[in-house]
Parts: sequence; structure tokens; C-alpha cells
Amino acid sequence: MAGPIFSYSFIIPESVIDENGHVNNVAYVQWMQEAAIRHPESVTEYKPAENTTWYAREHRIEYLLPAFPGEEIEVRTWLSEIKRVRAHRKYEFLRKSDGKVIVKGETDWIYVNAKTGRPIALPAVVGELFPVLPD
Repeated sequence: MAGPIFSYSFIIPESVIDENGHVNNVAYVQWMQEAAIRHPESVTEYKPAENTTWYAREHRIEYLLPAFPGEEIEVRTWLSEIKRVRAHRKYEFLRKSDGKVIVKGETDWIYVNAKTGRPIALPAVVGELFPVLPD
């Protein structure tokens, strides 16, 4: 079983910089989704059930500090709550040079049947392999 917090780092590319000279807010939503995908991929024991997927129900993002091209960012993500058909995931983006949290985010993910789009119960293995780190 993995620890509750999954993290990885990357260098901010020029391609996500907006007309204000810093990371465009839309990039953070993309990075949140990427972190949500990478986390289960990092747990070798986890095998998603066939014909299932996750839908984002709601995103919340708080922008604390701007980030700029060439800076190294660490993305941290964890599950803060698991319910019958839903998992609440939190994110932090830290600037590696000074350790400051630049963005915080949250997503409610709904587990669904990929063919029908209808919510289905999360398998028990999700709670077993991905420890919840409550608020």
C-alpha cells in the first residue's frame, strides 16, 4: 500500500504562460487531472475495473502566488474522503525554490460505469490501496 500523499515534480514550460507573464489558471486544472491519473498508476497493486472511469463533478482552486516559466513545481495529491460513489481529492502545488504553496485545489470525482455514465459504488480496494488523509 502506498502512503496517502502522491507527489511528482516538473519544470513549468513556456507553453502555459499567459499574457500576464505567469502560469495560466487553466493549466492548473490540467495538472490536477494529470495528478489524479498518475496517483493510481503509481500503485502497482491497483487494477481499475473494466468499463469504469471517473468524472469530475466539481473543481475548486485557490491561487495564492504566481508561477513563472522555468520554475520547478512539486504537485502533491491525496484523497481526503471516500464515499459510496465519490472520492474527494486535494492538491497542493509547491514552488521548489522556496517551498511556498502557490496553489491549492480540490476535486470531487464520481466513479461511473463508462458505458452508461451512471455512478457506481467504489470497489473496497480503492479504500484499501489509497489511504484517506482527512482534513
